[in-house]
Amino acid sequence: MQERLQKLIAQAGIASRRKAEELIASGEVTVNGEIVTQLGTKADAETDHIKVSGKLINAKIAGREKVYVLLNKPKGYLSSAADPEGRKLVTDLAPSALGKLHPVGRLDYNTEGLIILTNDGDFTNFITQKKTVPKVYDVKVKGLPNENAINKLRRGILLEDRFKTAPAEITELQSTENNGWYQVILFEGHNQQIRKMFDAIGHSVVKLRRTQIGHIKDDRIAVGAYRLLDEDEVKTFKNPPREIVKKAKPPEKTFEPPRKPNLRGGKSGRPPIRRTQS
Repeated sequence: MQERLQKLIAQAGIASRRKAEELIASGEVTVNGEIVTQLGTKADAETDHIKVSGKLINAKIAGREKVYVLLNKPKGYLSSAADPEGRKLVTDLAPSALGKLHPVGRLDYNTEGLIILTNDGDFTNFITQKKTVPKVYDVKVKGLPNENAINKLRRGILLEDRFKTAPAEITELQSTENNGWYQVILFEGHNQQIRKMFDAIGHSVVKLRRTQIGHIKDDRIAVGAYRLLDEDEVKTFKNPPREIVKKAKPPEKTFEPPRKPNLRGGKSGRPPIRRTQS
C-alpha cells in the first residue's frame, strides 16, 4: 500500500513527520535509487526501496515496535534527538535498548517536567498538532503581578515576537512575599510561550515545570527518571475523559474585619484630653 514518505519515515522511527519533511526537502531521501524532494510523494514499503541518508529503512518500517516513554526532564537538557553544539539531549536519558526515540513537542532548555519520547511519528503529529491536549505547568515568577496583569494573560496577549496567544487558564497558587506562583494550562506550544507571556507583563519566570500532558501526570517519577506508558494510557489521548485536568484551588484569602470607627476621638480610641484654664 502506498503512503506518504514522511509518514513511512516516521513509522520507521527515524524522525517525526515534520523532521521527515525536512529530510525529504534537503535531498536525504531516495526511492528506488532516485532522490525525492517533493513533499507528498508516496511509496510502498513492501515493494519500493526507501533510503534515508543512504540507509535502507524498509526493515525498520515493517518491524518497528512502538515505544512511549514518560520522562521527567531536568533543566539543562535539550528537547531534541540531535544537537550540532553537542548539548545534552532528553533522548540521552532513555536506555539505548529502546531504540531511536524523539521527543513529542518540546520543553525549553531551562524548563523541567514531563515530556514524552517515542518512535511513533503519527502519535507525535497528533499530540503536537491537536489544540485539545492540555499541558499543565507550575510557574514561579519574579515579583507579584496584580490581577489586571494576570487577566491580560488569561484573555490572550500579543507577544514581542508578534505571536498572539490563545486564552489561557491561570490559577494563583500559594505565593510568597517576593514571588508569585501560578498553575498555567495551555493548549498550544509556541516557543518559550510562558516565559514570553510573563515577560510581557514585567514579571520574568524564575522557575517553570510541566506537571501534566493531557490526562498523564506522575509525581512519583524522580527528575531525570522515566517510565513506559501502557497501551491504555496511549489510547486515551484520542478518547480523553471529559475532565482531563483538575484545576488547582486558589489559596484562601485571609479576612480582616473592618476596624470600628473611632467615635470618641484620638488615635488610641481614648477621649481627647481637655485642658482647663486656671
